[in-house]
Amino acid sequence: MANEFWQPSAEIKTLQARAELLRDIRAFFAQQGVLEVETPILSSFSNTDPKLSPIRAVHQATPGATAQEMYCQTSPEFAMKRLLAAGSGAIYQICKVFRSGESGQRHNPEFTMLEWYRPDYDEHQLMDELETLLRKLLGYGTFERLSYQKLFESSLGINPHRSTVSELAALATAELDIELPDQGLGRDAWLDLLFSHVIEPQLKQAHFIYDYPASQAALAKVETNADGIEVARRFELVIKGMEIANGYKELTDVAEQKRRFLLEQELSSDKRPCDENLLAALEHGMPECAGVALGLDRLLMLRTGLDSIAAVLAFPFERA
Repeated sequence: MANEFWQPSAEIKTLQARAELLRDIRAFFAQQGVLEVETPILSSFSNTDPKLSPIRAVHQATPGATAQEMYCQTSPEFAMKRLLAAGSGAIYQICKVFRSGESGQRHNPEFTMLEWYRPDYDEHQLMDELETLLRKLLGYGTFERLSYQKLFESSLGINPHRSTVSELAALATAELDIELPDQGLGRDAWLDLLFSHVIEPQLKQAHFIYDYPASQAALAKVETNADGIEVARRFELVIKGMEIANGYKELTDVAEQKRRFLLEQELSSDKRPCDENLLAALEHGMPECAGVALGLDRLLMLRTGLDSIAAVLAFPFERA
């Protein structure tokens, strides 16, 4: 049988559309005076988030030398924050990132990310800039903004910050037409199931969702809102039921960052080492800023009207 996997999965016109998208993004940031940077794909450290699985690599400096385990980066975030601490000012990067176990219609283990950071911005100002960029790239006119709480209240009639685990489990059992795990799940797991399987598919236009539960802060600052509820100062952008971007008012407190690293290590099965370089950068002093990561392959899917990530990649994982 002839091997047809040598051929690209994307049409040449789609690859041309990718080149045009990259050109338009670079032109936008050049006009805004944001510096383009490059940081390593391979690192001695990795994100400790137990939800993200890095792809490992082995480096041997010379034949016979002790092999050093490295990580293909799940995001350029840590290295870019080191640049911010060194005084880079506003920066952006277009790069390849890698996440093990992510494969499907919207996922590929290797994908392209646009990430940028704005000193002295908060998450709402960064939403403004992201909206401006996407209006140019996609031609969309309306971007709705809803808090995480209001989205759950309007879609499911519950307050996600106040609902108990048993209430969330009962609602998920009633709402979801999928096989649920036998073992008990925590609050965030039930919230994630409800969001991804019930709410997200309903978001047919462009929607910014902000003020996530504090337990889902990741690397965002946490504050108490007017209702006395601790919320994470982060947002996600969902367009046509698909997550496109994830942004934060960035955490700058080194002690809190270390605490979160150690907590993630406890929850992780592989005990990835904390990034000591990032902690040193935060101790030196990183400016108050907001940052966002945007999946460029998914953005290209929207721009071209294609419905699978393989259709916008030259050679997806199966053909690599």
